[in-house]
Amino acid sequence: FSSVRVHSYAKVDWSVLLPYVQVGRGARLVRTVIDRGCKIPDGMVIGEDAELDAKRFHRSANGICLVTRDMLAKLAA
Repeated sequence: FSSVRVHSYAKVDWSVLLPYVQVGRGARLVRTVIDRGCKIPDGMVIGEDAELDAKRFHRSANGICLVTRDMLAKLAA
């Protein structure tokens, strides 16, 4: 999509990034759907640890993680 920024050393595999998403330096995303306008912090890993992902985000039975701005805001608080 348009206006997506993936910073250096970040890795994005099998993921959908909606418009205006920013992926921080060194972040790793695997099998994710990132909602519009999300800013993934530097070094964040999503999609590699099923238990941790289920606690922080919505994870489907097929292992796809949905990440929204509200979910990221709760982590920062």
